[in-house]
Amino acid sequence: MPLFQTIQFNESTKILIWEITESLDELLSKVVFLKEKTQKRLDGMKSQMHQRAFLSVRMLIQEMGFTDKDLHYDEFGKPYFDCHNYISITHSYHFSAIIISHETVGIDMELQREKIQKIADKFTDYECAYLNPAPTQEYIKKLTVIWGAKEAIFKIRNEKGISFKDHINVSNFSLDQTQTQASLHFDNLIKDFDVHYQEIKSDNFDGTFTLVYAFEK
Repeated sequence: MPLFQTIQFNESTKILIWEITESLDELLSKVVFLKEKTQKRLDGMKSQMHQRAFLSVRMLIQEMGFTDKDLHYDEFGKPYFDCHNYISITHSYHFSAIIISHETVGIDMELQREKIQKIADKFTDYECAYLNPAPTQEYIKKLTVIWGAKEAIFKIRNEKGISFKDHINVSNFSLDQTQTQASLHFDNLIKDFDVHYQEIKSDNFDGTFTLVYAFEK
């Protein structure tokens, strides 16, 4: 399937979402270039779903006029281009997504699942002041936004020792809105972030996904 959705957030920021319906061979035939290092990484993946997601990201950067030749990873696994554009990458089950911007950004996409309730105490503390832990769909949706926000912020900072629970705080928010604030308190540093979130659904697969992306102020 071609590009699932494009979100033009502002003049310098674009989000692209790919729905992974192609076979591995189909994706391989469409990716125009893979570095030798990338091919070895692909060959070493045991899961074909992981391989397809990996290649779908290459399809997304092609949509933006880049190829695998332009995409690099630092020592911590953070992707970057050799230009003024920032990039962040995510994939979850049948979707992959990238955000490309002149601003410092991070992105995450998660399938909404009941099991997130079981690990809520592992990544929430500050947020407990406004969360209602009753087992409802709203609670699951809010937990998924919070996890996504913290994941996106972690991708921006990418520093060893950052704890989702202890160091990243997500401000109270409503599911009727699409934006909230968050802050990172780590190693004598305080950083603030704008966080945006929305739901993504497909006619081809069951389930609802939450897309979250954050901008460092």
